[in-house]
Amino acid sequence: MVGRRRAILVFAVLLVAAIGVWWFAFRAPSGSESGQLTLYGNVDIREAQPAFDDNGVVTRMLVQEGATVKKGDLIATLDDRRYAARLAQAVQQAAGLKASLDRMLSGSRPEEIAQAKATMQGLRAVYDNNKILYARTVALVPKGAASVERRDNALAELASSRDAYNAAKQTYILAVKGPRAEDIAAARAAWKAAIAQVALARRDEADTRLYAPSAGVVEDRILEVGDMATPATPVYTIALTRPLWVRTYVPETELGRIAPGMAASVTSDSFPGHVYRGWVGYISPTAEFTPKSVETPVLRTRLVYQARVYVCNPRNQLRLGMPVTVAIDTARPPLSAPGCPGGDGDGSHP
Repeated sequence: MVGRRRAILVFAVLLVAAIGVWWFAFRAPSGSESGQLTLYGNVDIREAQPAFDDNGVVTRMLVQEGATVKKGDLIATLDDRRYAARLAQAVQQAAGLKASLDRMLSGSRPEEIAQAKATMQGLRAVYDNNKILYARTVALVPKGAASVERRDNALAELASSRDAYNAAKQTYILAVKGPRAEDIAAARAAWKAAIAQVALARRDEADTRLYAPSAGVVEDRILEVGDMATPATPVYTIALTRPLWVRTYVPETELGRIAPGMAASVTSDSFPGHVYRGWVGYISPTAEFTPKSVETPVLRTRLVYQARVYVCNPRNQLRLGMPVTVAIDTARPPLSAPGCPGGDGDGSHP
């Protein structure tokens, strides 16, 4: 009797277990039915190695390893004395050429025109007087009252005064007309070339200052004060944190369930219970480690596609390389304007 009851009890337990297995295998909601896709990945590690765009001796290194920098922060400088002197020289040359151009555009001053006119009139009077003297000398030669030599000297003085008058006349005409258009064009071109030299010198001078290319954390100081910097030599290694995203992989069988813009939540073992807001930002168009030929359905299920999930990190708790779990709400349509509160300041706006 006891053995029979024991057999009935064992049968009942086995029956309940079988029903449970059947329920979870065939009736329990699956991931697809629940509308949530769980993926695993790491906060992506991205680095930048900023370098000076010119050669020079490093004079200041303004941040230490581990420091947090924002985009545009000044992080290092070069000796700028040579570049500052070159810039000052270029500015002065441009100022001189601009003054010459302005003088040409303004034309001759009234005083200059009046002076040229007075000179011309004075030489005209000398010329007229020499004409009279020469005529008198020519008339006196046949009478023996003047020598041939005197006549020749009077002729030479007449010719000299005539040439001086004509030169003064042309000077007066030029003073009235002002500079030629060709001369003004040449002066303007020279001034514009000088302005370009100023811009180049100013750019060279600005290149003695190095700024953070993006928000991040300084991982390594490659150079130190006194080192010679070149464009090929990085100064720092900066781990980029803006924007922040998780690199994960989607199985080929689940690829049709997600789309860019879908909302996601990110969790980590370092901060249990804390959920970080995110969204799908990118899905790779090609599979990772794709075989040359897909031969069986089993092999096809092994294909994965890289996905990028942007994540909001307002408290800077997520660190680069940290393993995280991503839950994507596949039941909701993609967000129309995904982003974090505060935009780029929260570190996840793409």
